[in-house]
Amino acid sequence: MTHEDWMSAAELEYRRLLEVLAGLTVQDWQRRTDCDEWDVRQVLAHLVGGAESTARLRELRRLQKLGRKFGPGVDGMNDIEVLERADTPPSQLLIDLAAAAERGVRARRRIPAPVRVLRIPFGPPLGVRSVGYLMDRVYTRDAWMHRIDIARATTRPLVLTPEHDGRLVADIVQEWVHVHGQPYDLTLTGPAGGQWSKGRGAGRLTLDAVLFCRILSGRADGEGLLAAQVPF
Repeated sequence: MTHEDWMSAAELEYRRLLEVLAGLTVQDWQRRTDCDEWDVRQVLAHLVGGAESTARLRELRRLQKLGRKFGPGVDGMNDIEVLERADTPPSQLLIDLAAAAERGVRARRRIPAPVRVLRIPFGPPLGVRSVGYLMDRVYTRDAWMHRIDIARATTRPLVLTPEHDGRLVADIVQEWVHVHGQPYDLTLTGPAGGQWSKGRGAGRLTLDAVLFCRILSGRADGEGLLAAQVPF
């Protein structure tokens, strides 16, 4: 996927995310998610904070600085995003996400190629990564995975298509392959699934595409090759 492909995917992902969020009830906001210690409202607060940090470089730097007091790497930043919006009602958070997502994708799209290749230490679990990796892949994956978290917590339908979700999953598979570096034979089922293999002697892995990504993100247990995680 090119930089522009990622930005188009980010725009679509935010639209789908907002569609799910718009239909939630008062009770839904309090439902626990697969994210440790976060309910649905807190996941939304994190998403707003993340979108704001992509819209303004100053905000990203502020979060990095404050986050060091709360935890290593991006975990501390995530805590700040949620804590600063602890008293903001879901109705306002929805307005804030729609506005911040639009500004954030616009800003991400304008990042020039020489800047996207710059490598920066982000701390665990990202480590040293390029600006492009963070702005293209990670923020788009983050919104996508949290849409899954919210749909699971609220039992809302999860819209998946090969053209959008399938491309995101295929990219995740390729990074997973790079991380484990072993022969593999992988079949992922569902609308976002596909088939990939390399080398001989690999046992066949067959599982749902969404479950595969939940395992690689640490939301579910995985053994063998599935223990190799990638950033979301």
